[in-house]
Amino acid sequence: MRHGSATAILLPRAHGALEAHALGAPGVFPRPQRPLQSRIFYAAAHVVADPLREPDGSGRARLDWESTLAFRRHLWSYGLGVAEAMDTAQRGMGLDWPAAGELIRRSAAEARASGGLVACGAGTDQLPPGPATLEQITNAYLEQCALVEDAGAPVILMASRALAAAASSADDYRRVYDAVLGQLRRPAILHWLGEMFDPSLAGYWGTRDIPAAMDVVAGLIGDQRTHVDGIKISLLDAEHERDLRGRLPAGVRMYTGDDFNFPGLIAGDGQASSDALLGIFDAIAPAASCALQALDAGDAGRFSELLESTVPLSRHVFSAPTPSYKTGIVFLAWLNGHQPHFRMVGGLESARSLTHLAETFVLADEAGLLADPELAAHRMAQLLAVAGVGS
Repeated sequence: MRHGSATAILLPRAHGALEAHALGAPGVFPRPQRPLQSRIFYAAAHVVADPLREPDGSGRARLDWESTLAFRRHLWSYGLGVAEAMDTAQRGMGLDWPAAGELIRRSAAEARASGGLVACGAGTDQLPPGPATLEQITNAYLEQCALVEDAGAPVILMASRALAAAASSADDYRRVYDAVLGQLRRPAILHWLGEMFDPSLAGYWGTRDIPAAMDVVAGLIGDQRTHVDGIKISLLDAEHERDLRGRLPAGVRMYTGDDFNFPGLIAGDGQASSDALLGIFDAIAPAASCALQALDAGDAGRFSELLESTVPLSRHVFSAPTPSYKTGIVFLAWLNGHQPHFRMVGGLESARSLTHLAETFVLADEAGLLADPELAAHRMAQLLAVAGVGS
């Protein structure tokens, strides 16, 4: 049972007034003593911007490498894998390919040194703006995949904005994916990112009709099963995920990317269950780890209790506009002392309102996920003071 702390703070609420919030004690989330086994959990990890270095003339993102890699060690210490250089790391929203490539190399090396699990995103974001041919898109994918595999990590094959713009049919997607998968050295994780996360990916796989798109994906995976470890789908629809999960060949994993419905999807339905590759795991790693520890110990009730306690926070962080979820993720890392500032690549820290962040603060506290309530309250007060709240 959680007890209250001695810490309280005045917070702006959605109705336009300040209200006192008394913080509870942090949750008790012990680190695992052995590798987690019942499911594979990847946390899509954020990056820490360097607030003292301006982008150079090329627009290249500047990162605080010490804090960025320390956060990955934090995730590994809880037994989670790191999904590197994904949309949570601001791919396509400030993190350019040169910075992403360096991140992949550094993170893969850190994983080897730490004994941590890592998989890395490969896309086509090095292509210049404007139309691209299918051959150019294929070659761009292969360039990034080669960097990931040369770094010693498996590939997460990310959805491509360039391919979404260039493809005129499902056959075009198949042509590109078949060519790329056939040249990989080890099985990859496919990533189907829904348009709520990135509107430019609407109609991915050649159609806006989700069942028809699933036919394309299921056919691709069936034909390429030896080259596919699994697929992560981020459609925020549990039924769509269950549908595709039931159509996967034996041995091909479903990695839930549903930050709204993940507890039930991971728990499964008695016939099948999902592994996970989630952005929210960046913020809830201690609780996610303890949930999986409980499942490993045969305590399904405790597993569900722990994960369900984080759902209100996750649903709020990923509320519309969904791409702004990254702001909440970095905000929580700052509150918990994982980085010295609340700044983001491209200034994305301004993407959420103060009232939204205040609710994030409250929901994280209610889930026991503010590790040091006094530090979190102090930092929240600093943020409010900059905005003239409470001064």
